[in-house]
Amino acid sequence: MKVLVLGAGVVGTAAAYFLASDGHEVTVIERHEAAARGTSQSNAGLVSPGDATAWASPSALKTFLRGLWNHELGIKVRPTLDPYFYAWSLRFLRECTVARMRANTRVKLRLALYSRDCINAVSEQIGIHYDERKRGIVYFFRSQKSLDSGTDNYRFLAEHGLPIEIVGRERLIELEPGLAAVKEKIAGGVYSPIDQTGDSKQFADKLAAYAAEKLGVNFLFGTTVTGLDIDGDRVRAVMTSAGPVAADAVVISMGPESGLLGRRYGIDLPVYPVKGYTMTVPLDDETKGPTMGGADEDQLLAYSRLGNRLRMSSTAEFTGFDRTFKSRDFNSILKTSKDLFPGAFDEKKALLWAGLRPMMPNSVPVFGRAKYSNLYLDTGHGHLGWTLACGSGKLITDLVAGRKPEIDPQGLVYKG
Repeated sequence: MKVLVLGAGVVGTAAAYFLASDGHEVTVIERHEAAARGTSQSNAGLVSPGDATAWASPSALKTFLRGLWNHELGIKVRPTLDPYFYAWSLRFLRECTVARMRANTRVKLRLALYSRDCINAVSEQIGIHYDERKRGIVYFFRSQKSLDSGTDNYRFLAEHGLPIEIVGRERLIELEPGLAAVKEKIAGGVYSPIDQTGDSKQFADKLAAYAAEKLGVNFLFGTTVTGLDIDGDRVRAVMTSAGPVAADAVVISMGPESGLLGRRYGIDLPVYPVKGYTMTVPLDDETKGPTMGGADEDQLLAYSRLGNRLRMSSTAEFTGFDRTFKSRDFNSILKTSKDLFPGAFDEKKALLWAGLRPMMPNSVPVFGRAKYSNLYLDTGHGHLGWTLACGSGKLITDLVAGRKPEIDPQGLVYKG
């Protein structure tokens, strides 16, 4: 079968790899000049089932509403004239109950655990490395109050299959000596030993190269999707800046642009962009940096050790499709990073970046056939695209092939 994958982020690239491995003739259409040059270029670097708690929750609701006027919070909401933002927000608010959060979290965790195994299997099978570290991730809290309340979500994840260890201050520093400088500022946290870290851009670059060289995947880089040629209940071709490209099946993996394309053709696809910021800096003194990934839950900062680099990520900003940034947007990230790892890096060497996460109102990605008999979705991964990419690729391959997936698809399949 000839399959078109729209988008060569880490999600689309993984889908292309698994589809080609399944025997399909695969072409990938990507507007950038290489794989992983959009949202996947500089994420937090965490492959983290431990971060599978649905973002839509009662606490997120409170912060979201406060973010309308207080732009110093981790969630920032900028005024917009985009009517779809308000439609998306209403759907998001409906997901912010405890019951919905728990239900969505169970689905995300199921996919995250599956995907983490898939990432490791792929890297082992084809021999690629991407500054990966498989030492776990620590999620820590600065006060006893936040520790007591914050561990509830991790206990729920543990009840549904995630191995965790709830740790006090001494044990936390034993696990992560890189936090010794702020030992007295930390009350304790959660250690997720199966979580890991790695550079998604390196992974996607190498996976794309392998897929092209060994599996015959054709990557049309520098090519923009302009529309779909619909004939009855089928997509006959994808219209692009280089002309029409015909296929037997089409998979949409266009990150935050997925919703824009889908809605043009009557598909209810509530993917909305949420901007995140990252700062990547070489470690001048590696002994003062972290030895594994982590998250400062009170300061809403996630970080990864990528070889001799430190990657820090923070903020969820609702500002439409604006990808621009100013140096002051990173003040909070820089302040927290210098507090956690004093003397580890020179801020003048920092590489700053901002990208858009493709967020669904319920925080769960969506898969499967949508409206047309040969059009499929593999999108809406939010802040866990790197974590969920390979599991998503295997799932969409099974759905395109019309066979029973290895993973239970309940809660993941599109029902527009």
